[in-house]
Amino acid sequence: MAQLVQLDSILDIPADRWDALCSDGQPFVRHGFLAALEASESVSAASGWVPAHGILKNDTGEIIAAAPLYEKHHSYGEFVFDFAWANAYAQVGLDYYPKLLNAVPFTPVCGPRVLAVDHNARRELAQALAELPGSQNASSLHSLFVDDDSAVALRESGAIARRGCQYRWYNRGYDDFDAFLAQLSSKRRKEIRRERKRMHDAGVEVRVLRPQDIDAELWQTLYAFYGRTYAIRGQAPYLTPAFFNELCQRMAERVRFFVAYHRERPVGMAFMMLGDDTLYGRHWGCETDYHSLHFETCYYAGIDYCIEHGLACFDAGAQGEHKIRRGFEPVATWSYHVISHPRLAAAIDDFCVREADMMESFQREQRERSNFAAHPAHGT
Repeated sequence: MAQLVQLDSILDIPADRWDALCSDGQPFVRHGFLAALEASESVSAASGWVPAHGILKNDTGEIIAAAPLYEKHHSYGEFVFDFAWANAYAQVGLDYYPKLLNAVPFTPVCGPRVLAVDHNARRELAQALAELPGSQNASSLHSLFVDDDSAVALRESGAIARRGCQYRWYNRGYDDFDAFLAQLSSKRRKEIRRERKRMHDAGVEVRVLRPQDIDAELWQTLYAFYGRTYAIRGQAPYLTPAFFNELCQRMAERVRFFVAYHRERPVGMAFMMLGDDTLYGRHWGCETDYHSLHFETCYYAGIDYCIEHGLACFDAGAQGEHKIRRGFEPVATWSYHVISHPRLAAAIDDFCVREADMMESFQREQRERSNFAAHPAHGT
């Protein structure tokens, strides 16, 4: 009989044992990324993210499945918004927090959420996770940005499906950026060329740097750019300065910084990570607001990089309908939710069904508005 064990730190399990369950080439569920979040105290009880990772062991003590899991005392840093659900709980005199979150903190990237040696182990862990809210005085369990394999197991556990939408760029064997532009409508080709020319004429150049290319002074500058993105919204940054140091010690080969220079002075940056066949744009920041700098640093330079290195996909981050105008395509995302209270679970289930219908229509409209000369068959 398999047994569920919970760990209050990812550091309590050896990296090789956790990563042995990661068949996907995506970096965010790997031990190094999750460990960097904890070791840097970006994720901690003080920040409202209490690690409670789920480990499933078989009769001989072998780890056969695992899930990144957190006890949450707020809903920030998740990118699947449930504030209305929390309000509904409050209106009937119930506590929504703590809740349990099966996700990668601050990372709205689709990928494995229930890691396992096979589907049976994945299904068994998903069922064990679904039973945790009732046994731990939590309102709910939320698995966010779930890949197909995890989705099957979570559905079998009775979780409620919720549909979302993101935008991704796909490489269809383009020889260069102009070959990609040739697939777009004339209006969008002109717009993108105008934005890139504006940066070129201003003397702005984006350079792709690895961790070993960055000295202490530039590290401070890049973190200041990142912090400014939150400061202008009146928030503290989710990630501490130590996170980037920890990550680069653990996963340097996966880290890229796209740094925009204006006449040899850094003025902006996009922090990205590499999967096996995908470039992931994660965080952005700049010295001050420059026209078109965000598009050049976060989108066009990333597309250039994917074409040059033969990467199949560019996931440039959550949200952003403006990505449609720049060659990105709408794709469905899914999260899964276990709600402890029966009546509220029924209400949330009904809401998610109606929301999914609206999201499907929205995605279809977005695809019809895409700026390809002929609509590519991708991104369902």
